[in-house]
Amino acid sequence: MAIDRMDWHYGGDYPEGLPTENGGTHIGFYLTWVIQNDLVGEFHLDESEDEITLVKARKLDGREFLISMCDEKFISEDLNDEGNEFTEFYYAAEEGGYFDDYERILQGELPSTYHVKNSWENYDKIAVVISDAYAKWKQVKS
Repeated sequence: MAIDRMDWHYGGDYPEGLPTENGGTHIGFYLTWVIQNDLVGEFHLDESEDEITLVKARKLDGREFLISMCDEKFISEDLNDEGNEFTEFYYAAEEGGYFDDYERILQGELPSTYHVKNSWENYDKIAVVISDAYAKWKQVKS
């Protein structure tokens, strides 16, 4: 099942002049966090072992992983069971979830979330917030 897709973003009301890759920056940051926290699905453990190692070493970013290894689509098979549970709770949240945090932490004065720079510095900012949400979710879940 599709959780998010780049074409849902660059195919819709997308800012003129931005590269289509920017439609996947938010997904890439989340996917990087998933990989860094060992919540990636069995398919990628088997088929994308080298690329996972590169993401963990910060030699490949999550957006590039999304494009090259996921065909621009973030789907439930990209996650293990715990990753899917957390993603359903946090990424798919209508309010107070990942998108709200992404906007609050990274968009700032930028014209849109699609203008957020795909950088390790920005990933580090949002990763702390995702990790906090994950820790709270784990605590409530237990």
